[in-house]
Amino acid sequence: MIPPGPASGGRAPDDKTLPAPDPAQVQLIRSYGPGRFLISDREWRTPVLVTPRATTAWSVTRAEDLSLESLAALKVDPAPAEILVLGCGARAIFVPAGLRAALKAAGLALEVVDTGSACRIYNVLLAESRRVAAALIPL
Repeated sequence: MIPPGPASGGRAPDDKTLPAPDPAQVQLIRSYGPGRFLISDREWRTPVLVTPRATTAWSVTRAEDLSLESLAALKVDPAPAEILVLGCGARAIFVPAGLRAALKAAGLALEVVDTGSACRIYNVLLAESRRVAAALIPL
């Protein structure tokens, strides 16, 4: 085997290291737990809307209360999200077809999962430079 050289950045050709966003430049979900999130360097104890540029408190405490109006803050972002990951708490819920269709018409693909999965999915999509947002309800 040929040792990694300077042209490969010191990595072997078969290295599968994924790109990692710089937490100083984007909102990275570092951890989550019962009633809390650590996003970049700030702890949150409320539901939150997370985009690569900002994290804000979110008024929705139950996934069943999701509406277009509750996601209006996502529309003001200069690079609006194309994928919304909804973290529903301990379990995913069914989102009515009408709301899914309205989100699709607004340009948002919706992924509905439990909150832990939502945090992980958001970080992976962020690392892939996707235009992603997360709407997270604490466990």
